[in-house]
Amino acid sequence: MSDQASAAEQPLATRQAVPNSLPPWGEPTIHGINRIGLWSLYRKEVRRFFKVQTQTVWAPAFTTLLFLVIFSVALGRGGREILGVPFESFLAPGLIVMAMMQNSFANSSFSFLSGKIQGTIIDLLMPPLSHGELLAGIVGAAVTRGVLVGGAVALAIFLYPDAKLMVAHPWAIVWFGLMGALMLGFFGLMASIWAEKFDHNAAVTNFVVAPLSLLSGTFYTLDRLQEPFYTISHFNPFFYVISGFRYGFIGQSDIGNGTSDVVLAGAGLLGLNVVLALAAFALLRSGWKIRS
Repeated sequence: MSDQASAAEQPLATRQAVPNSLPPWGEPTIHGINRIGLWSLYRKEVRRFFKVQTQTVWAPAFTTLLFLVIFSVALGRGGREILGVPFESFLAPGLIVMAMMQNSFANSSFSFLSGKIQGTIIDLLMPPLSHGELLAGIVGAAVTRGVLVGGAVALAIFLYPDAKLMVAHPWAIVWFGLMGALMLGFFGLMASIWAEKFDHNAAVTNFVVAPLSLLSGTFYTLDRLQEPFYTISHFNPFFYVISGFRYGFIGQSDIGNGTSDVVLAGAGLLGLNVVLALAAFALLRSGWKIRS
């Protein structure tokens, strides 16, 4: 009996002698950035909208091309020029970046809100992702969709015979396009955190995003506005994105005189994006309207 007891106790003694390979409860095992988790979230978000690319990428390009056709036919005939270029060439850059911003907002706002409504938000909250990684994955995918839509719109405009896309300052195209997509990506995520149903999100789109984008100098220059609308338009961040992006194509903008004003506007947009990123991070971290 003693031999049997010692044999039964031996595995227990062996297990006690082996150090526990698992960390203490609550101690993180991933230090720094969870690259695999962040990349997986980003791929998941990109694949989600790319599976319906006809609706999410090519349909906005077709709709934007209709804007170009309608406005160029209605206002651009007779060799009309704005800022020293044909009206179609003036209009095209604004349409491109407007589509980029609107689709960046649509992607980040729908992703989080649909998870809240359908009950799949747990799939985003349970994985070992920090709030910053969750923010980066969702907004990064939104910017990717914005860039793809911008490329599709540019291709459609390139095929339009009356419009010419000239590249005067490539840095401005990249910078203001990125700043605009980031701005609406952060704003869309915050809107989805606040919204409780799709109607709330649609209200933000229809009463905030659409008016700010359409009344931002996309189809006209601000010198055509009377006071107080001229001054009010200078407080619209969409105006600086569109005018700066247009400056990259035609070398002219109505932000101010010279490159220095455009650079100052780009720096201001960077500061605004930092504020929006911190606000979105704070909302995610607080769990407001996320955890029940």
